[in-house]
Amino acid sequence: MDDEQLPRQEPEDPRPQRVPAFNLPPVILASLALLIAVFALMNLPSWSDQTLNWIYFTFSFIPARYAFPLSQQGLEWLWTPVTYSLLHGGIEHIVFNSLWLMVFAAPVARRIGTARYVIFWFLSSAASAFMHAALYWGDQTLLIGASGVVSALMGAACRFAFPAMDGRRVSMRQAHLNPRLSILGSLRSRTVVAYIVMWIAGNALVAFGITLVGDSAQPVAWDAHIGGFLFGFLLFALFDRQPRMEEQEAIPLDE
Repeated sequence: MDDEQLPRQEPEDPRPQRVPAFNLPPVILASLALLIAVFALMNLPSWSDQTLNWIYFTFSFIPARYAFPLSQQGLEWLWTPVTYSLLHGGIEHIVFNSLWLMVFAAPVARRIGTARYVIFWFLSSAASAFMHAALYWGDQTLLIGASGVVSALMGAACRFAFPAMDGRRVSMRQAHLNPRLSILGSLRSRTVVAYIVMWIAGNALVAFGITLVGDSAQPVAWDAHIGGFLFGFLLFALFDRQPRMEEQEAIPLDE
């Protein structure tokens, strides 16, 4: 009779597991790649000033377009409420927006999925643009940049990504599994309120011409930031895909 042999147990690897430096959802990497590609394309030295002016006119958001009958102009009014969010005026502009995008877009994208994230981008971009147009109706200045969308993602994150009110502490990587707070519930969270107060204070400084980060020579559309934030904070429930109950129960606590 053969002797029974117990299955051999492989020794555990004592080396720590490597964690990717940029563990971002694919749709966020695609967003960053698109912004960088557009910025690189816009800064090719071969463009003439005439061509650049045409590009900015064709793809930037201009409030004056909506002060005139749409039938008497081209179709730029149709796509510019979205395409302006892909354009950036300088390296500091795109770097600043990209960094904040990586922080706040990742948990939102993990929670609502790729398709809803793309729809969220389109609608929050338009909401930011028309908030700007409402305050500067008929103005002929150009609005560009993803700051309005980033602000909307910040507002959406306030509804779930901060520490839950029941005392659980989770990492930012697992924040998308938190339960969604109601609007009033979010405003009862000291963490959320403190963040909103600091965010409003920063935009108030910008409104008075005090720029803390970035190129102070470039005007900042603080009103578009507020429009985007309100869109994300107030309307996030329309895009939310509540995590499954078993996923919520499986969240480990950070010690």
